Amino acid sequence: MAKLSRDDFRFFHPLRVRWAEVDPQGIVFNGNYLTYADVAITEYFRALEVSYPADLLRDGGDFFAVRTLLEYLAPARFDDELEIGVRVARLGGASMGFELGIWRNGEQLTSGEVVYVHADAEERRSLRLPDWLRERVRSFERCAPAD
Repeated sequence: MAKLSRDDFRFFHPLRVRWAEVDPQGIVFNGNYLTYADVAITEYFRALEVSYPADLLRDGGDFFAVRTLLEYLAPARFDDELEIGVRVARLGGASMGFELGIWRNGEQLTSGEVVYVHADAEERRSLRLPDWLRERVRSFERCAPAD
């Protein structure tokens, strides 16, 4: 995974590191990076004008996280101003693969991947991603997602 190109990302969410998010060394505790990813993905959906989860629930579906992967390249510290880049790198039949990067002043600190499966909200059986969502993602992204 390693280094990412900022140019591949259209969407960035700013976030300032809070005191409660750092460990005794003053470095962001590793588990908080997944929270940062979750916040940024939520804001990505907002940028797509998708009301999550309401728009998916209308069709009986929801998203479930099935894979997360983070690679730490350099530490973030208290009061750092971060930029979290999010993009859909892959659209599968029932899944969306998000690629993310976290930068501070142009230096990449973290790269990551989060995969969601679209599934029946009650039984959690996978469902095909809605066509309206596929089209919205494809028209929004700078780099076309892989199929």
